[in-house]
Amino acid sequence: MDMVTLTTARLVLRPHTTEDTAEMHAACHDPEVRRWMTIPDPYPIEAAARFVEETVPAGWKDGSQYNFVAREADGGPLVAALCVHRLDDHIHEIGYWAAPGHRGKGYTTEAVRAAAHWAFSEAGVVRLVWRAGVGNDASRAIAEKVGFVMEGVQRSGMEHDGVLRDCWSAALLPSDLGLPSALPHESETAAGA
Repeated sequence: MDMVTLTTARLVLRPHTTEDTAEMHAACHDPEVRRWMTIPDPYPIEAAARFVEETVPAGWKDGSQYNFVAREADGGPLVAALCVHRLDDHIHEIGYWAAPGHRGKGYTTEAVRAAAHWAFSEAGVVRLVWRAGVGNDASRAIAEKVGFVMEGVQRSGMEHDGVLRDCWSAALLPSDLGLPSALPHESETAAGA
């Protein structure tokens, strides 16, 4: 898929470029980001540069993952990053983090909502899942504000720094955002079964 740029009222979301490397590298050393995300330790600037220069374009090219940075629309600083990655043909997972100093302002919620809308309307996604370690209240609040429906706890559902953690799991469907689905949907609950 060709790389795309998305805009919201306050943000520009676009694939990472080399100009993002230093800010991304710094954010990935923030204790709150490291607490919930698996990031290599040590994480040298060269590894961040490889991610930006190799992993990001390769993921877009083969459709396996769509990485975005979110910046203030006026050319301001990097405020968040997110990735929509393929689990199977139509189901994708979203992950995100907010840069220190930009939390609590609604930027990440705005970015996740825009990326979800794009994923459903342009990338053929029919189910977007979100998972976060139990206790990651900030990530859960964002998911719920966007409209993700909580589906439960997956025991030992995600690995973090070599340890399996229980995680919350939720999903968003196109209909949750008022969008049509690329595939028909039949719910056992709706069918009365």
